Amino acid sequence: MIATPAPPHPLVVHWLKRHRSAVSFILHMIGIPPTILGVLLFAVYVFQISFPIFVLALGLFLGGYGLQLAGHALEGTDAGEVIYFKRLFGIPYVEFPPGFGPFHELPESTSAPAGDARVQSASSTGTSAGPKSL
Repeated sequence: MIATPAPPHPLVVHWLKRHRSAVSFILHMIGIPPTILGVLLFAVYVFQISFPIFVLALGLFLGGYGLQLAGHALEGTDAGEVIYFKRLFGIPYVEFPPGFGPFHELPESTSAPAGDARVQSASSTGTSAGPKSL
């Protein structure tokens, strides 16, 4: 008997909501593996103290991370690490692409009233997650 698939983890759902653009998603799928490989090769560098391995590890890390940042720049959002520091210092940030986010999942038959608490709480946190119009 085949079991039904488990629903995705909430962190996966949140990540997918933050990367709605196909170009951004593809750049992340290309950029994440070299970034991880660069971190792992840095551990090899520390063990062997090899300058070519260090250059390769640094190039993979910066190249992969650069692709991910380019995806966020094209999408018009801030990267997760940038969001962390902007929150820390109280600077406004953009977590979700315009028109998408946690508050855009209202039923299609109803629209959010102007005094909806969810919309006001989103605007008070400094994010652009609140809906403009549905």
